[in-house]
Amino acid sequence: MTISHIFCKRRCVSRSKSLLWPLLLVASEGIALPLPDRAVADTNATATTELFEEPLMQVTTIAPQAHLAHGLESAVDADETFDGTWPFEAHYIGIKDAQMHYVDEGAGDETLLLLHGEPTWGYLFRHQIAEWSREARVIAPDHLGFGKSAVPVDRTYWVQDHIDNLETFVLELDLKGLTLVMHDFGGPVGMGLAARHPDRIRRIVSLNGPTPFGQPDLADRLTANAKVSPWFRWIIEADNDGTLETVLGNLDYNILSTLNLNGFERTSIINDTWISAYGAPFPSPLHALGPIGWAKGVATGTHQFEVPDEDARKRITRLPALAIWGQEDRTLHATHLLPLFTDLFPDAEAHVLAGVGHYSPEDASEDITRLVRDFIFGP
Repeated sequence: MTISHIFCKRRCVSRSKSLLWPLLLVASEGIALPLPDRAVADTNATATTELFEEPLMQVTTIAPQAHLAHGLESAVDADETFDGTWPFEAHYIGIKDAQMHYVDEGAGDETLLLLHGEPTWGYLFRHQIAEWSREARVIAPDHLGFGKSAVPVDRTYWVQDHIDNLETFVLELDLKGLTLVMHDFGGPVGMGLAARHPDRIRRIVSLNGPTPFGQPDLADRLTANAKVSPWFRWIIEADNDGTLETVLGNLDYNILSTLNLNGFERTSIINDTWISAYGAPFPSPLHALGPIGWAKGVATGTHQFEVPDEDARKRITRLPALAIWGQEDRTLHATHLLPLFTDLFPDAEAHVLAGVGHYSPEDASEDITRLVRDFIFGP
């Protein structure tokens, strides 16, 4: 299979908002990012199965990064509402001298902790936050390097780093009785927290979010999924040919193409405000270190999933759990990754939604809001 990808070098890119809309998506075989006035096209990169002979998530030595004096504040102002679509008060907490942003809405006996993935932020859950906070406390942090959180420039962005950050966040706020609601890499991060602090978890909810928890077939499932995922295939090839940082360093410009590649179906909601909300955190390559770091972790095999001890495994697998998966997810296929959930929670509800892609909180916002609400509070 030939993967075509079009990328623009920084010197070619105009920052005019009018350039947000001309999008090219090359079928399901690859990615074509928004085409500027001048671009570099390479249609000769061929994906081969040899790229996937070894599991993608193997543990390898992490080379130290060059130390820079300071990190970056988020490019998104604390009071930015994106034309009223994000009306929530900003809160911040220091995580290793970097400011992590979160929203904390509502009150009640239940506390929901919402964990986003790549390359989104809490905005993904805006509809759910508004509804669930009517009956519960809802907390949605932005991982460092994403959304309104700071972008450290002297750290890595592997899964284990995000788990460490989330652990600090939960302990500092002393959060207990948590219902974890996890999307995309929020799944491995949330399950890492669960492995370390099972006593603080009350329920597990996966929204197109893998749930690695020491399963013996984990590496095989991740590798099988990567073979059929345009996103993971592109990451491997782009890292090999040196274009990964160039492309993901322009996320303010090509955010919609990136979301489309992963599997976004509900195109009717897309407008300038929506594109601005998802692209605004990444106005420069340095601001995009979070998404770049996550992709580099896939390409280099440096993500490490937390393995629970026997006590944590028993505690977590006894909890109520719910999975909701978009059937049209082209990045995290239900066929390969939903069994990670059902093997842990064989008696749990698992819904596969037709016509729904990877970003299920956007594609099926009403269904997910209702299903999770009923799971917690009853119909």
